[in-house]
Formats: sequence, C-alpha cells, structure tokens
Amino acid sequence: MTAEPAAAGHLTGRSRSQHQRRKRILQAAAALASRGGVEAMQMRTVAERAGVALGTLYRYFPSKMDLVVAVVNEEIDTLEASLERRPPRSGTAAGRAVEALMRATRGLMREPELADALIRSLLLSDVKTDLGDRMAGMLARAADETAPGEERHILLRSLSSVWVMEMIELLRGRTGNEQIQARLEIAAERLLAD
Repeated sequence: MTAEPAAAGHLTGRSRSQHQRRKRILQAAAALASRGGVEAMQMRTVAERAGVALGTLYRYFPSKMDLVVAVVNEEIDTLEASLERRPPRSGTAAGRAVEALMRATRGLMREPELADALIRSLLLSDVKTDLGDRMAGMLARAADETAPGEERHILLRSLSSVWVMEMIELLRGRTGNEQIQARLEIAAERLLAD
C-alpha cells in the first residue's frame, strides 16, 4: 500500500496517514533488525512498536519477507536520494559507480546488524525482489548513463553482485573498506570499460 499523490503533488489526508503508518512500520522493523537481526523482526513486535494493529501490518506487508524487502527498498531509496543530492564526482563511469557502492557500504555499515540481516534474508529468501535491477539502475544514474542498453544493464547488475559478495565478506570480518574499494575498482574498470 503506497500513498497515491493527489493533485498538485500533495498527499490526501487519508493517503498521508497511510504513508506515515507505512513509514512507522518500516522504521520499527529496521530498528528491530538493527538490534537483533531478522529474527527480532517478529510481526507482532513490529506492529506494537509501530503502533498499529497486527492485521494492519499484514495488510501492508503480507509476510515477514515482504517487510524485509520493503526495508531494503527504503535503504536503497535513502542511498539514491543521497546520490541525487551529492552526485559522485569521479571522472569515469566506473569511478562514479564505485563511489556510489562505497557510499552504500558506509551507509549500511553504520548499522551492521541491519546490513547483515537484510543481506542474509535476501540471499536466503524465496521472495522475488527487484534488488538487482534497482542497484543496476542506481549505478547507471551514478555513472551518468541515462539509458543503458541491455548489455550495459547486465554489466551493472554484475557489478552490484560483486558488491553484495564483498558486503558478505565485510560482515564476516574477512575484509575491510579499502580492500572492497580496490576490488570494486578492478571489477568496475573491467565491466564498464567502453
């Protein structure tokens, strides 16, 4: 359930309250996941923390994985807004894509429990998500590519997959930001070479 904009770009009273309710639910879920992983994201607890009835929560998010996916999408929205406010400044498409991924890394690692919970849940879930396409689109915009073709889109998806694997290694304590950046630079230069 997403809020539909009314005329002139404003939300109606009802859709505004739905938007606020959805936002409270997502904030409660993220807060619980950041403290105890997805296991702590019990639907009843999320509903209580968000101040909504359990039935209302299930109307917005039919399953826990739907809720996890929504939290992930919210994190991507936050990253995209950050990239719009402050676009990457590297002189190459590969450099700008790496800047965006490193910004994502730093943002997620502010809440390592949440990052771990979200990535683990997405990897183990049967729920279909558009994470790969969202990340590829975000990387295309960061790299200043307005309409990448199908092959370029696949390459951007591949770069985001490399980043996900690097995040797993970081969360396991097997690598650090400098190593991630170095490997992403190599991958991006090869994948996004003209």
